[in-house]
Amino acid sequence: EDNSNRSFLLYIDESEEQDTRIMHYQRRASAGKLNEQEEIEARELLKNTQRVLKPIKVINPYAEYLELPQSVFKPRRTNSHYLQFINAITFYKQYQRESKVDTQTGEMYIETTVEDIEEANELITEVLLRKSDTITGACRNYLEELKKYLTKENQTTFTAIEIRKRLKVKKTTQWRYHKQLLENYYIKTVQIKGEKLYRYEVINPNEYKELEEAISKSLQECITKINSSTVPNRSTSKTEQLTKTKTTN
Repeated sequence: EDNSNRSFLLYIDESEEQDTRIMHYQRRASAGKLNEQEEIEARELLKNTQRVLKPIKVINPYAEYLELPQSVFKPRRTNSHYLQFINAITFYKQYQRESKVDTQTGEMYIETTVEDIEEANELITEVLLRKSDTITGACRNYLEELKKYLTKENQTTFTAIEIRKRLKVKKTTQWRYHKQLLENYYIKTVQIKGEKLYRYEVINPNEYKELEEAISKSLQECITKINSSTVPNRSTSKTEQLTKTKTTN
């Protein structure tokens, strides 16, 4: 929990699609069909891109229009992370930005654009979704796979042993997941007449999708506010400043 408060957590993609991609890559590597030189060049390009970046201040003129959804856990810290993430995107695009000079301090800087914010929102939606969740990432993955199984089998209830066999989950691991899900009201126990085993039922199969839509809507509303606003120009570009200096001389 402490890590989730202080940082953006990266989760391993444990989906079947990712497993398929990894195994396909492993088979191609074993068959000697990978272009190793192309991979080396890609790594070198990334290294060189990092080397040419220069220290320069980033100012986000739209920062006051950016508000996170109320559902985000620890919004104060997450808000700071969100703004820093946008700044990082602008920083990496410094050679695509016009350098400006602060008229009061003379300090050079670059400005965040609306496109930078849109890219940040697209990349950060999954992170905000996870930070808004009340269960752990592993438990969430289990719940989503469980929902897929129930939809595929056209079922509304399930037994623990049934899901353990289908999803290949250890009994102790599943017990921990079910404890979280019951405590946070994601699933409930139901007793079917004539059956000895307890069955479980997912309370709201669409809750995660609804949360994702709420976060996406909130981020889009920020962009709408920005597009309908007028942000004042607080500086002159480096080119304009040099021109004015020459004219004065």
